[in-house]
Amino acid sequence: MIELSTLKMVIRGVIFMNMNIISKYLQFLRKSNNYTQDDLAQKLGISRQAVSKWETGTTIPDLEVLLKLSKLYGITINDILEPKIPPHKITNFEQITTISEKDLKKVLEQFDTNSLVTALMGASPETNRFCERLFPDMDLETTRKNIGRIRLETVEDMQNQIISIINLG
Repeated sequence: MIELSTLKMVIRGVIFMNMNIISKYLQFLRKSNNYTQDDLAQKLGISRQAVSKWETGTTIPDLEVLLKLSKLYGITINDILEPKIPPHKITNFEQITTISEKDLKKVLEQFDTNSLVTALMGASPETNRFCERLFPDMDLETTRKNIGRIRLETVEDMQNQIISIINLG
């Protein structure tokens, strides 16, 4: 049996890792249902500022609000916390070079340097050079050396987060 404190730590870890995706997904759900932040706030009985904080990744809705959101959108809480975003722009990380540089830069700027370098560790030399051209002021090589060895699952997870954000855009 898992202790409650351990479960909370696991949940926090999952939520922290996916905060960018969750915030963008909440914004996507709101917009695809033609709600303004004010409309959604009224439906949920909360402030517009709370909705804004979710969509910027500052906070995450509490359990009661997640339940209301899931009922409103006809999805599960799990769908909100771990969204399955259907690919409509790209399906794998190597395809980021097919996105306009302006749009890609906007997406990648949402991630810190370590996250970007982690994703690039599993990418081709061409994709690495492409990103180095996008961010000439970032010292990706030094960051790569500082990170050192990393698990393949971690690289794939970061690549999948970037793909999801691109597909939500």
